Amino acid sequence: MTLHSLPLFVRLTGRAVILIGEGEGAAAKRRLLERAGAAVVGEEAPASLAIVAVEDDTDAAVAVARLRARRVLVNAVDRPELCDFTLPAIVDRAPVLVAIGTGGVSAGLAAALRQRLEALLPARIGRLAEALHAARPALRAAWPNGADRRRALARVLAAGGDLDPLAPDPDVTRWLGTDRPGEAAERETVEIVLRSADPDDLTLREARWLANADRVVHDANVPVAVLDRARADAVRLRAPAAAAAGLTAVVRMG
Repeated sequence: MTLHSLPLFVRLTGRAVILIGEGEGAAAKRRLLERAGAAVVGEEAPASLAIVAVEDDTDAAVAVARLRARRVLVNAVDRPELCDFTLPAIVDRAPVLVAIGTGGVSAGLAAALRQRLEALLPARIGRLAEALHAARPALRAAWPNGADRRRALARVLAAGGDLDPLAPDPDVTRWLGTDRPGEAAERETVEIVLRSADPDDLTLREARWLANADRVVHDANVPVAVLDRARADAVRLRAPAAAAAGLTAVVRMG
């Protein structure tokens, strides 16, 4: 399945971003840009990004064409067909950011999803991220191999794990003091028999297996939409293939 766009987080601190337009729509974009640390400038200033918040369709299209002629990437408010990039709804749990995008086709839906996630994700998730960052030297010492380290973190960050992000008090220091660092990588194979070609029919356990698998071994008729539920860096192999260290998910149609 092709992504309609690739989500990116861009550091804008001190960088110029062009803003064209007036009124509440433009004011809202200005507030967002300033919150991200951008220097908001006029159309003639040198910049790589621009936001066009103009009411008239013709005026907006002309402004976008002028900017693109300068190789500036443009977001045209409420006009997804004119956008080189879109601005998502944001859940801010600094340094954790969750972005919800719809490719510009429904800002209302993105906002509704943001409100649901705001209620779900506690503020302490940001502190957990900072604690994991501070623990990187200890994590590297305990699990020198990157794949082993990723598997260890996946285990404790899963629902019910020692560092479950939704648990009341995940404590990285306590976990590092009680876990068994440096254990040999386990070899595990799980089998997923698909009931349909719809990835939404995966059970929660099956979706978790795919998300954490190091290798995905699949039959030729397994839909790409299902395989896309696996990590982007997971090895994908056509069946049959032997298992290896870590988690191998074998996927076949029922």
